[in-house]
Amino acid sequence: MDTTTIALYGAGLLVLAFGVAYSALILLSPRPIPTRPSEQVYRSRASPSKPLPLPSLFDEPSVDLTVVIPAYNETERLPAMLESTVAHLQSYSQPQQSGTAKSTSTSTSNAIGTNGSSTTRTRAPPPKRTYEILIVDDGSSDSTSSFALTLSQSHTFAKSEIRVVTLQKNLGKGGAVRHGMLHGRGRRLLMVDADGASRFEDLEGLWDALDGVEEKQRKEGREDRGCVAVGSRAHLVKTEAVVKRSFIRNFLMFSLHLILRIVGVGSIRDTQCGFKLFTRPAAQSIFPAQHLTTWIFDVELLLLATQMGIPVEEVPIEWHEVEGSKLNVMIDSLGMLRDLLVLRGNMIFGRWGGKVGKGSTTATATGGGGGGKKKRV
Repeated sequence: MDTTTIALYGAGLLVLAFGVAYSALILLSPRPIPTRPSEQVYRSRASPSKPLPLPSLFDEPSVDLTVVIPAYNETERLPAMLESTVAHLQSYSQPQQSGTAKSTSTSTSNAIGTNGSSTTRTRAPPPKRTYEILIVDDGSSDSTSSFALTLSQSHTFAKSEIRVVTLQKNLGKGGAVRHGMLHGRGRRLLMVDADGASRFEDLEGLWDALDGVEEKQRKEGREDRGCVAVGSRAHLVKTEAVVKRSFIRNFLMFSLHLILRIVGVGSIRDTQCGFKLFTRPAAQSIFPAQHLTTWIFDVELLLLATQMGIPVEEVPIEWHEVEGSKLNVMIDSLGMLRDLLVLRGNMIFGRWGGKVGKGSTTATATGGGGGGKKKRV
C-alpha cells in the first residue's frame, strides 16, 4: 500500500469520525426550549383568578430589581425563603422615616474579579429601591403555584409585588430561571434558589460589584455591554458547611471544578451557586442564547458571558446546606458531564453562542433555542 492510499484512508477515517461525532452532538443536544401560551401569563395578589400577560425582557425596565425564584415542589421551603427575601427588600425599598437621623454607618463588600483580584467597596446607607418577585413553578407535581399565590395574598407580603408563573411541564431549574428572566421588569435581575441556602442580605455585595463595573463601563463608553455578579462559596471550602458534606459530594465537586477549568470557566471558582445578579443588558444578551435547562445551565450562562465579553464579578456570600435538595448526586453528576460535553461541542462547532457589541447587540427574544424574531437591546 503506497503513501497516497494510506493518506486517503486516513482522511476518510477522519471525515467519518467527524461525521459520527457531529451526528452524536446533534442527537444529544436538547431541542429548542418551548414556550406555551399558558406560560406567558402570571397571577398575583392583585389578580389571583384572572391571568395577566407577562412583559418582555426587551421592554423598558419599570422596577429596579426582579427576583426570579425557580420552584419545583417547594411548598415546604418557600415560606421561610420568601420571608427573609421580603424582609431585606422592604428595608431597601422604604424611605427613611421623617424626623429620624440618617444612619452614618457603612458596611463593606468584597468582590473577586475575573482576573482573581479582590476589591473592597464601602456601601452607603440603604437607598429606596423598587422590586418585584417572580416565582416560576417548574411544572410541580404538588400545589406550589396555588400555595405561592396564597402566600402573596397574606399580610406578610402585602407590600410586595409577587407574581406567580406556572410552567406546564418540568423543564429543569435552568428552564425556569430562563423563563423568569425573559419576563422580568427589573433594571437588574437576580436568580436565587427557593431553598434559602444563600443569605439574601448578600445581594448588596453583588449590587455593589455591579455598581463598580458599570461605573468603569460608563467611563469607557461601554455601558451597553452589561455585567454579571455571581455569589461564591469558594471561601467556605474549609468550613463546616463543606467539610461536613459526604466524601462523594466533595469528590464530585472538586472533579467538576477541574472539568470547568478545561472547558473555559476556570477563572470563576464557584459556578454553581444559585445566587447571580445580571444587569438588564447582560440578561438581554445571555438568556435568549441559553439552551441548557439542567443543573449545568449556570456554566452555559458564564461561558456565554465570557464569549460575549461581558464582565463577571465573583462575590463571597454566606451559605448553608438546606435539606430537601432535588439533586441526585450520582445520576445528575453523570448528566452534568454529558451536558458539559454537549455544551462545549456546540460552542466549538459554532452551533451555540452569541455576540454582543456596542450599538449592534441583537438577541433572540422567543422561547426557543434558535431562530425567532430579533430585537435590538
